[in-house]
Amino acid sequence: MNAVFEISKTSLLLVCFLVFIAGFVDASAGGGGIISLPAYFFTGMPAHMALGCNKFSGCCGCVLSVMKFWRGGAVRLRAAIIAAAGSFAGAACGSMTALVLSEHTIKAMVLVILPCAAAVILFKKDMNDEDRSRSLSQRKAALLAVVIGLLIGFYDGIFGPGTGTFAIMAFSALMGFDLKTASGNAKLLNLASNAASVITFAAAGNILYSIAVPAAVCGIAGNFAGAHMALTRGSKFIRPMMLCVLALLMLRILWDLLA
Repeated sequence: MNAVFEISKTSLLLVCFLVFIAGFVDASAGGGGIISLPAYFFTGMPAHMALGCNKFSGCCGCVLSVMKFWRGGAVRLRAAIIAAAGSFAGAACGSMTALVLSEHTIKAMVLVILPCAAAVILFKKDMNDEDRSRSLSQRKAALLAVVIGLLIGFYDGIFGPGTGTFAIMAFSALMGFDLKTASGNAKLLNLASNAASVITFAAAGNILYSIAVPAAVCGIAGNFAGAHMALTRGSKFIRPMMLCVLALLMLRILWDLLA
């Protein structure tokens, strides 16, 4: 299947540009998959291949984001590692589930899940830039981190868009991290879930590297720029970016409905 699928140079350039934008958005506020996954679908590639390519480029960009947030002191290591372990397991299960779903089912999920994701982002008001995580006991913090990792990892494995945003929200609202640290923790969680998904989709032959590799390079550049902005400007930048993600999401859904 991979050997016979080709796209034009113009389409490849468009995908690379959109994956760059997606990387910038994902590193700062999460939700870059809202942009990148439809970009792969736009090429006409099969749904499973689009998911695989999206996971590959997302994983490569996420590595750089994790490094940037780590160096910026915006990762709470214990909680992030526990959540990442849960995320890896959850994403592996989610990706295996995605592989057995039909292409029609996957595309139907896109139209159903994305508006729900938008509603959650829009009405979630209790995220702030104050660190309240120290009030949790180590046992409760570990339990919450595992649950967050498993649930969000499974969602990322089976679908993906909005994962980073949901992870930031969970770390902030449930564990009390400030937005910058929540973003850093979310990047490590997202890296783990992407890695599990890449392994699963690659083993099934659903990554087209001639498209995924150049797109990944652009995604890395976008992640670098987005992580820098998030670290230097904190919640003043992250919150508006989340609203931009929401606006793009709703425009994309409207386009799909009209089409």
